[in-house]
Amino acid sequence: MSVRERARKAFQATRALGLPDQEVTPVLEHLLKLFNNNWDLIESEDYRALIDAYFELKENKGEDNRKNVVGDYGESSRLPKRLCLQDSEGQASPTKGSARQILSPEEHGKPSSVNLQQGATFLNKKDSSSYGCSNSCKKPQQQPVTCEKNRPLHIINDITKGTENVKISLVGDIGKQELPKFTYMRDNIIYQDAYVHISLARVADEDCCSGCSGDCLSVSIPCACAHETGGEFAYTTDGQLRDKFLKACISMKQDPEGHDSVYCQDCPLERLKNEYKPEKCKGHLVRKFIKECWRKCGCNMQCGNRVVQRGITCKLQVFWTREGKGWGVKTLQDLPKGTFVCEYVGEILTNTELFERNLKGSGNEKHTYPVTLDADWGSERVLKDEEALCLDATFCGNVARFINHRCFDANLIDIPVEVETPDRHYYHLALFTTRDVRASEELTWDYGIDFNDDEHPIKAFKCCCRSAFCRDVKR
Repeated sequence: MSVRERARKAFQATRALGLPDQEVTPVLEHLLKLFNNNWDLIESEDYRALIDAYFELKENKGEDNRKNVVGDYGESSRLPKRLCLQDSEGQASPTKGSARQILSPEEHGKPSSVNLQQGATFLNKKDSSSYGCSNSCKKPQQQPVTCEKNRPLHIINDITKGTENVKISLVGDIGKQELPKFTYMRDNIIYQDAYVHISLARVADEDCCSGCSGDCLSVSIPCACAHETGGEFAYTTDGQLRDKFLKACISMKQDPEGHDSVYCQDCPLERLKNEYKPEKCKGHLVRKFIKECWRKCGCNMQCGNRVVQRGITCKLQVFWTREGKGWGVKTLQDLPKGTFVCEYVGEILTNTELFERNLKGSGNEKHTYPVTLDADWGSERVLKDEEALCLDATFCGNVARFINHRCFDANLIDIPVEVETPDRHYYHLALFTTRDVRASEELTWDYGIDFNDDEHPIKAFKCCCRSAFCRDVKR
């Protein structure tokens, strides 16, 4: 097999985990140099040495030096501590047996995962003593030596099971946390009693652009769908949010008291707290909306005003965080400011259903924090229980369920998007970047939690965001 073909197969293995070629290339080149171009060691156990070397480099050097891969290794023959195997003769040789274990969902009742035992790379004797491995490694004659303290990895190539436009991988240490148990969905789904009426007949002519064709953003005069955002489309021709619109949304998120709020005559949230004598409504922020073109419009699916409904296009990865936040999400590519990342997808519940769901819980379950769809509750004086909706991604959801909260200065912002319903009892909640986000950076968004509201139907968690503007003063 040619070198080119071997390199192609190596990149296929790393791409399956969402690892960018430009970051894998210098790691691969360094390993080949260290192994005297012995490809058998690279290819052994499904490229375990290459994958471990990549993740260990990320672990040790962090985000700031991720592009200087060769410089991080330098000319030293040392390898990452995760790869701590040695041959007694000081010669590199393939490991015996395979430590790769593919778990079948049918056999084990779990998502398909890869169990990578640690220790795939070999060191010379003179290097092992100076490497600084904190674990005591026994060295039986002619046998590989594994650092016992290092844990194997859970790796799932695609948690979406092919439902998204791109694969979303999951990487976590076995033993630290069980794999999350939930059903991946690309779109919201009604749980039971929620009132969501989707109908073409309900979309009036002023709510669509049936006379348009092709791409609405290419014409000089914005169509009817741009009326929602003041006669200008929310998106640029590059697919990002316009800076003016994004700044207004960020200002509204960070300083809600400086913007308009509406007050229900009979607030559904207060009714949940006290059905017989509810308190006065504490107010709901009048959010800015994006109105996207839909099926009744004359434009096509490639129209620039159809961003959210086309789904995820960014390369994302679910990973186990080190700050006590559990699972998190990071981007595997640079994301410009105003980029659509994903929609928050879950079960559409009434607030009453969510309240009852939490009452029935045993208290041991781990719930995602639900989203209340209250961006336009002020359009009616009294909102019926089946019209007061929320999204819960605990049991069914998409990758957004793993995105962690950060107070005030998160790098994502949630914006309501109207697509298939003219009313605003139901809408899509889309997450966009608030600034340029670099590859390998964790994605976060502000859930809008009032940590001082002890009477809220959903108990707030202990915040671990570490933001200088953290609102959880009791943490």
